[in-house]
Amino acid sequence: MDRKFLQTMGVNLDLALEAREIIRGETGQEVPGVRVDKETYDHATVTIVHIEDENAQSMMGKPVGKYITIEAPVIRENNPAAHREVAEVLAEQLKKMLNNLSMEANVLVVGLGNWNATPDALGPKVVNKCLVTRHLFQYAPQELQGGMRPVSAIAPGVLGITGIETSEIIRGVVDKTKPQLVIAIDSLAARSVDRIATTIQLADTGINPGSGIGNKRSGINEETMGVKVIAIGCPTVTHAAIIAQDAIEKYIKSTTGWAGDPTEAVKQVLEPFGGNLTVTPKEIDTLIEDVSHIVSGGISMALHPGVDPEDYAYYLH
Repeated sequence: MDRKFLQTMGVNLDLALEAREIIRGETGQEVPGVRVDKETYDHATVTIVHIEDENAQSMMGKPVGKYITIEAPVIRENNPAAHREVAEVLAEQLKKMLNNLSMEANVLVVGLGNWNATPDALGPKVVNKCLVTRHLFQYAPQELQGGMRPVSAIAPGVLGITGIETSEIIRGVVDKTKPQLVIAIDSLAARSVDRIATTIQLADTGINPGSGIGNKRSGINEETMGVKVIAIGCPTVTHAAIIAQDAIEKYIKSTTGWAGDPTEAVKQVLEPFGGNLTVTPKEIDTLIEDVSHIVSGGISMALHPGVDPEDYAYYLH
């Protein structure tokens, strides 16, 4: 798998970790201008990719910034205790990105995606489970306890439902509510099927909704919003072109030893879909439910350090 094939098939890589893996596979060395740190937990591995200059930005196809990837295959298992640990890891990593954000700071959580399409419903589901408190600060301060921030949330839908660019809706809310931080959650596309619903990425560079499946939407970042944006995403789909190429290459190599380029064959197979076909596991409903619990729990733990997770249900809207 190389960048030429991905470009030919119109495939963008949402995960900075995967972009780095492909470039390293081509060059056999670390990407110039990229620095990597790793942390290991019982049920998760954290890889922090720092893209430090414009040359690395060009090679990686990602803006200069920090990309934190939490890999936790245990997410696919029915293991609530392990899921709780992954949520705690997410909270710990998110706290590092808050950069000493004051407890008085207003935070807007945005759930990107289409609530009518399960693989794209991660953002709205996370918003539905997040601990929102901004209204309590205004109308019921007696219900609050220490260690809580004013947090609001919105799931703005998608262009096909609203007829309005998502970034325009969010910018309108930002202009009105004036948050000091926006946290945007979205479903991503993975290069590897192993990373579907097992990987969570945090980025301090914002996000371009739909970029992983070829939809070019206006970016949601500090430049467009006028406020810092942290993006959190989890892969829920992968590209059929990637699966097809991997299958063809493995089959041919195992039977003939040939190592040619199957790009044309893949393009012909996917031609009825304009070359753009994404796939998702049949158990995606359960996976989205589990991931949304983990992500919403991690966000709430990071933003409201004074609240015991057992008390979240009291505040949920």
